[in-house]
Amino acid sequence: MIPDRPARLLLNRRHGTPGVVVLPDGSFRRAKAEITSWPGYVPTPLLKLEDVAAAARVAAVYYKDEGGRFGLGSFKALGGAYAVARLLVSELARRGVANAATTAELAGGAHRDALRGITVTCATDGNHGRSVAWGAERFGCRCVIFVHETVSQGRRDAIAKYGAEIRVVPGNYDDAVREAARTAEAENWFVVSDTSYEGYTEIPRDVMQGYRVMVDEAADQMEGQSGKDSPTHAFIQGGVGGVAAAVAIQLRARFGPDVKVIVVEPEKAACLLASAEAGEPATVAGDLDTLMAGLACGEPSLLAWQELERSAFAFMTVSDDSAVDCMRLLARRSPKIIAGESAVAGLAALLLAVREPMTRMLLGLGPDSRVLLFGTEGATDPDLYARLIDQSD
Repeated sequence: MIPDRPARLLLNRRHGTPGVVVLPDGSFRRAKAEITSWPGYVPTPLLKLEDVAAAARVAAVYYKDEGGRFGLGSFKALGGAYAVARLLVSELARRGVANAATTAELAGGAHRDALRGITVTCATDGNHGRSVAWGAERFGCRCVIFVHETVSQGRRDAIAKYGAEIRVVPGNYDDAVREAARTAEAENWFVVSDTSYEGYTEIPRDVMQGYRVMVDEAADQMEGQSGKDSPTHAFIQGGVGGVAAAVAIQLRARFGPDVKVIVVEPEKAACLLASAEAGEPATVAGDLDTLMAGLACGEPSLLAWQELERSAFAFMTVSDDSAVDCMRLLARRSPKIIAGESAVAGLAALLLAVREPMTRMLLGLGPDSRVLLFGTEGATDPDLYARLIDQSD
């Protein structure tokens, strides 16, 4: 279905070893109850790709299409905005303004004067910053978003539309993370990050709990379509690892430990694969020059790595060209699926993996396999999406 291009596979030698509980189930239940109560909440579609399944010679391929999530265009709408809400409720209580404010009250304008004195910030490649800005606008606080210099103008504008101030940082995503943290400390702002590091884990934990809602929906939908069959494999995008860890945790909670989770990264920004090779968190240096902007991350999230180092079955890398191949594949099928550059790494990895008999065998992909994919974004930069889809082969 797509051209044969280079891809790399690394089986995780630590798969299945015991580890710490990264995301407690009680906190997930609170996140799910909160997010599903928001106006505009609706589960995103789970699409059955029968043509892809036939080409891959597996029983079924399911694609969770996050392009319509809360009108923000990606699954990250679930994480950043929820973490902003949790932070604001907690901070109002700490300041003695309101001991038990609800997010409905905040969205309705309650405590607006106090909220204006709170600033949230983060670094972003686009989608997470949009979610944080949306949450800040909805609940009434100030927002400053840091982007690195290669983030497209279209993605900057999409964040600014929610009232956030945009600050551009030289370098890559990890440079923007450090600048956001430095400025927040100097200005007494609050970092709402989707990556975690030593001494900063609680807010990223809330972000990841929000991501689990997407996976929980997919589990409900897949059971409904397949007569209680569970997925055998899930291919999920990497980045700093937050969504991959959330996928691994929620699939284990719903289906047990046997679902094989394969984490997929751009070949030029594969910090999770590098960490698996090293046996500890590893940093990928350089400009992380990949078209898959949402996955252009050089340092793994501490929390995510604590989960993935034992639950990921394997790590793969794919090229930018393979991502474009899959964007076009989905755009030209009927019915059309609009998928952004960072949405299709999992699909690319699946289609490249099934070409190689040894890779099929190592991953256990066979005629009875049921594969779950997460289309994590739609066309979050419409101009770039149009150029990529329309360019000649």
